[in-house]
Amino acid sequence: MTPLRQRMIEDMQLRNFSPHTQEAYLRAVGRLARYYKRPPDLITPEEARQYLLHLIRTEHAGYSLYNLVRCGLQFFWRVTLGREDRFEQVPCARDRRRLPVVLSVDEVARLLKVARNAKARALLMVLYGAGLRASETVGLKVADVDSRRMILRVCHGKGDKDRCAKLSPRLLEALRDYYRQSKPKHWLFPRPTGPDQPMRRVDLLKMVRRTAKRAGIAKRVSPHTLRHSYATHLLDAGCDLRTIQVLLGHRNIKTTVIYMHVSQARLDAAPSPLDRLLEPPAPPVSASSADGK
Repeated sequence: MTPLRQRMIEDMQLRNFSPHTQEAYLRAVGRLARYYKRPPDLITPEEARQYLLHLIRTEHAGYSLYNLVRCGLQFFWRVTLGREDRFEQVPCARDRRRLPVVLSVDEVARLLKVARNAKARALLMVLYGAGLRASETVGLKVADVDSRRMILRVCHGKGDKDRCAKLSPRLLEALRDYYRQSKPKHWLFPRPTGPDQPMRRVDLLKMVRRTAKRAGIAKRVSPHTLRHSYATHLLDAGCDLRTIQVLLGHRNIKTTVIYMHVSQARLDAAPSPLDRLLEPPAPPVSASSADGK
């Protein structure tokens, strides 16, 4: 490890960045150095700007990857190198808001039915039954399952925030079945090759996609798809947005409002003016009928 890399890691630790953010920022600086084939402290901000254009034009990077790389490089210049030349004039990419992919209740049931073992079934049920993110799911510890209060403690969630998720009786039953078979000691879902380490998110993603393929689901399914489905099905069942916001751990309710656009119950409740237009006209009421004769 170079002294420059060590310095950047220490700078991020001092600001209490999550391990995921630290890895992403280091990866951004490393990719920049490999692109120009020289140390990152010898690369100018203008060259970094050209690299960001390369990400968009050649690698067709999405807005989230572009913004993540931009933030990582900006932190490197401003904090680690302590330079005055900054990235304020390099714009952030505008978010193209897309609607989330949501599974139907039948598709979720099919997904759970074809799970290969108790661990896979428990993982899928945590993602859907508690609405946890992938990082929150693999970060669960055995002690985080509170069967007395029927909650899952989510520690160091997004933004390094803690919260409580609802533990349903069916989810608790699945977790107990998995525990009896696997006997995890510390991490609830440890790595097969290292019980002292949590499961990797990439392995969770692969498991979810394999299971969706076996279930015959044509949609592009990821762990976050089950979280989207959890929130949408809660809304369909009549749960209010504020409660869903708390359960999901959203900072801003504007993030939760997007599920209004994919809620089947909300869409079904709105009558189509086309259907009303094509309805046959009501028969005229005769005078005698109006007089009750």
